Amino acid sequence: MDIKEQIKAAIGAHGLWKGRLKSAIDTGKSDVTVAAVQSDHDCAFGKWMDGLGAEGNCAKCKTCKDLHFKFHAAAGNVLALALAGKKQEALKAIATDSQFGKLSTDLTRALMEWSQTA
Repeated sequence: MDIKEQIKAAIGAHGLWKGRLKSAIDTGKSDVTVAAVQSDHDCAFGKWMDGLGAEGNCAKCKTCKDLHFKFHAAAGNVLALALAGKKQEALKAIATDSQFGKLSTDLTRALMEWSQTA
């Protein structure tokens, strides 16, 4: 898979996280642990970025790596709240104007910009 295809797949995969987190908020359960969600190296895109080598040294890639790391930390926070039964706090933490929401938007935007130049 080339860079543009991988970035497109990453945008889709990370977009699905909001749905998974909403499900965890609704049910108080998740098929993944908080630690697994917090790791930006365990998802397919993180593993791919870790293996980029010299291609991963461009400024756009570095921006995406930083945002990807922060996105996973924020998603892990939302999941931790959901699993602790703190439904209202978790809903606030996943809202569009939350850290998660802003990072999700910023990561998608950065990935799209990187894709256009890749």
